[in-house]
Amino acid sequence: MSTNIVVPELGESIVEATVIRWFKSEGDSVNIGEALLELETEKANFEVAAEKQGVIKSIIKKEDEDVEVGEVLGVIEEGAVSDNTDTKSAEAKAPEAKATTQGQEPVTEKITPVAKKLAEEFGLDMSGIEGTGPSGRITKEDVEKLMESQADDSQIEAPEIKPKTQSAVVQVKEAPPITIARDAREERVKMSRRRRTIARRMLEASQTTAMLTTFNEIDMTSVMELRRRRKETFKDKYGVSLGLNSFFVKASIGALKAFPAVNAEIDGDDMIIKHYYDIGVAIGASEGLVVPVLKNADGMSFAEIEKRIKEFATKAEDNTLSLDDIMGGTFTITNGGVFGSLMSTPILNPPQVGILGLHKIEDRPIIINGELAIRPMMYVALSYDHRVVDGREAVQFLVRLKELIQDPESLLLEG
Repeated sequence: MSTNIVVPELGESIVEATVIRWFKSEGDSVNIGEALLELETEKANFEVAAEKQGVIKSIIKKEDEDVEVGEVLGVIEEGAVSDNTDTKSAEAKAPEAKATTQGQEPVTEKITPVAKKLAEEFGLDMSGIEGTGPSGRITKEDVEKLMESQADDSQIEAPEIKPKTQSAVVQVKEAPPITIARDAREERVKMSRRRRTIARRMLEASQTTAMLTTFNEIDMTSVMELRRRRKETFKDKYGVSLGLNSFFVKASIGALKAFPAVNAEIDGDDMIIKHYYDIGVAIGASEGLVVPVLKNADGMSFAEIEKRIKEFATKAEDNTLSLDDIMGGTFTITNGGVFGSLMSTPILNPPQVGILGLHKIEDRPIIINGELAIRPMMYVALSYDHRVVDGREAVQFLVRLKELIQDPESLLLEG
């Protein structure tokens, strides 16, 4: 009896995914609950597990293919036991012999979709190429190495120069320039599901919102002094460093309470004002930007916020964020300062109508009580949807945020 391997429900509003990699090959034995393949969605990666015990009868959706919820990925032959794994492994390592008996081109069966597309674009002959991927598959890197070697072999040698002597004047014919096809120096990389989603949502934000940005600057002296005095005892007690994130999460909540329209969203002709505070914290992972959410952040302590954000950062890098980690959010904070940004305009994260951008702290001269002083200063930016938030509210939001950060003890009163 055969059982289909299908794309499971991926969470609220997520209907598509991309096959990242198969952990199993056709003919491999599988047990119930064993991971078969990995899918990438716009928000997180998921493993699809076997619901029946048996043997992988066929793989229908290959790596890099886009799939939808409910679509068939492959087939498991129930109850069967693979007793020829070694034989199949040998065939995978020597695909030429298998293809010869079937009268098929060998490399088309053991070549990844990305590598195949790249080889076809440049008209490369892949016969005789040994793949370095799993089960001897030819990967994009194998194709690129072939392209480099062929480019080296095809360089034009300068012709022999035979000067002519006329009245003691030597005329030398210049050698033609060595040219390499520009295409050979370009790399075509398919955007990941997450990167495509980021592109779509950023374009959506710019096209469907009336986005404006207002700026202010904050004297970080008090916060940095508090952190200096408390960092050792804080870490000893809670096992995590006292960073800037918790201060700005707390201060943002205080400002949102004072100006609730910034914590709203638009639904048709209605404005939904939310009296709970699920704060998204943007994290720039190597696979792309993700925004996990601190649920009910107004009820969290400084230590709880710092621990949760540290956990989010680790899970983002490992691609282990869950749907619950990234769903929802009423307001977002993004910190370009960790990468050295002095000032930027953050883009809204729809359907939210506000996003706070933090930046690099730099010593700058300012006037305090009529005297020049050098203080650690940070520019902050609030991007907002002008359909819901007026300019006056946006400016006052940042003023309130500034007051709270410059007097961090007041955050306890807001707490």
